[in-house]
Amino acid sequence: MQRRDLVEEKLTHSVIGAFYEVYNTLGFGFLEHVYRGALEMELRARGHQVGREVGVVVLYKGVEVAVQRIDMLVDEKLIVEVKSTLDLHAAAQRQLYSYLRATRLQVGLLLHFGFEPRFYRAVELHTRQTPQMKSCTDATDETDATDRSSVRTTRCPTSRDDDFVERAQKS
Repeated sequence: MQRRDLVEEKLTHSVIGAFYEVYNTLGFGFLEHVYRGALEMELRARGHQVGREVGVVVLYKGVEVAVQRIDMLVDEKLIVEVKSTLDLHAAAQRQLYSYLRATRLQVGLLLHFGFEPRFYRAVELHTRQTPQMKSCTDATDETDATDRSSVRTTRCPTSRDDDFVERAQKS
């Protein structure tokens, strides 16, 4: 099977590695702002530019209808949304997709600092087709019956997979 390159693969690899470093250091139980602060610090230490609470204007027929706030914008290429709930609400992936649509960026990560760390990688190629979502919770393809668009979810690598995620080294 031929390997396809992922959109912004090196960047998402680095951010996912930073996510696991923060989770492995802090563990579960903090509020989102704590994880966002630690993640920003870790990303900057890895040489990334990080924008926090970035406002994005949504236009309808050239008129501003809303402003959305993105948790993090990394290297002006990657949207990062942070959640720290026990259970991840189904709307979280839709929120990330909305940010991708508003910015015209192609890739975003939803980082869930839950009881078990999980990440979701969303890709929007802006061709008016169905978004591609990679989820660490499902191992099969499925259609989301609650939404009009179908969402493709597949198993993601975890912190134990060296090919995609840098392991956090504790001394």
